[in-house]
Amino acid sequence: MKVLHLMLACFYIDNYSYQENYLPKYHKQQGHEVEIVASLFTFDENGKGNWLSKPSSYINEYGIPVTRLAYKKGRVSHRLKRYEGLREELERCAPECIFIHGVQSASAAEVIRYCKRHPGTRVYVDNHADSVNSAKGWVSKNILHRVVWRHYAQKLEPYVTKFYGVLPARVDFLINMYGLPKHKVELLVMGADDDSVQAASQPEVRARLRRQYGLGEDDFAVITGGKIDHNKPQVLTLMQAVNELEDPHIKLLVFGSVHPDLEAQFNRQLSERVRYIGWKQSADIYNEFAVADLIAFPGLHSVLWEQAVAMGKPCAFRRLAGFDHIDLGGNCVYFEEDTPASYADTVLQAKEQCAALQTVAVEHGISTFSYAQIAKRSLEG
Repeated sequence: MKVLHLMLACFYIDNYSYQENYLPKYHKQQGHEVEIVASLFTFDENGKGNWLSKPSSYINEYGIPVTRLAYKKGRVSHRLKRYEGLREELERCAPECIFIHGVQSASAAEVIRYCKRHPGTRVYVDNHADSVNSAKGWVSKNILHRVVWRHYAQKLEPYVTKFYGVLPARVDFLINMYGLPKHKVELLVMGADDDSVQAASQPEVRARLRRQYGLGEDDFAVITGGKIDHNKPQVLTLMQAVNELEDPHIKLLVFGSVHPDLEAQFNRQLSERVRYIGWKQSADIYNEFAVADLIAFPGLHSVLWEQAVAMGKPCAFRRLAGFDHIDLGGNCVYFEEDTPASYADTVLQAKEQCAALQTVAVEHGISTFSYAQIAKRSLEG
């Protein structure tokens, strides 16, 4: 089947570990003919958002053709995400199946016109928006989402086989914010790259990196990371908590980018027990997870949560309503309060229960969050 992935409501970043990278990869591996049409929005080498200079076409790291489109002229087109040449690209690709990443784009109207010209085209739509990361201001919530994006979602609905929320909270968002019928909305979790998990799970990877980081056999290694900014300042609290623990064998490794406003506070927490291991490319993060005895995320959700569980590792997460899909029945503990004392208690609890947590994570983690399986499920229904 010819499958076209449309990434026009959001960014698309080559060589990253997002769902937008892995669903096309595994659809191709499963025998489909795959193409990608995406916006010009991407990330630079430091993980910061930026724009490509012009439209282009190329082959990505998985051998998949990618076409980058620019917005139509005008401020409204930029805001509504309308693109030059989308109709022509749809006709050129002639997809039998269109997978739309993000319903928040007026380009849905062009998809509808394509489906009218080509009856029988299957359409799937996923959603990465929820009340935590979107619709927080009055205008965003009541105008952009409840009026504009709701309009396009409902116009698209008759042509859609399935709408997917990538978290339980994002399933609810599709139903409650956009008024979509429950029978057409399902959970399709984000996950981990099976190839990367298998490679990073080799014992020599863990042994080599633990030597590199000076970790002994008796050290209990906690790892955390991602974008350390005003949305995730809890990493600083975790650093303080580990520094204040009496157990000298609990060590914390922190990776990722640090916002300049937090650098001074961040640097004050670095110590013999708390080390910064720098910015890591997406492909390297699986190897860093292999080092860990516990992977901790005290801040907001990111795709790293699912990747950590898929590595078969005990985890500690911030408890967030609508994000309980990562709890497989005993693979994780939770940060209940945002204080150093509470974080310290959670780390100690995880260390005490480590063997039991890991058993559940190994038995259920990769099978639940395998992108090969997720990609297969995404085109069913």
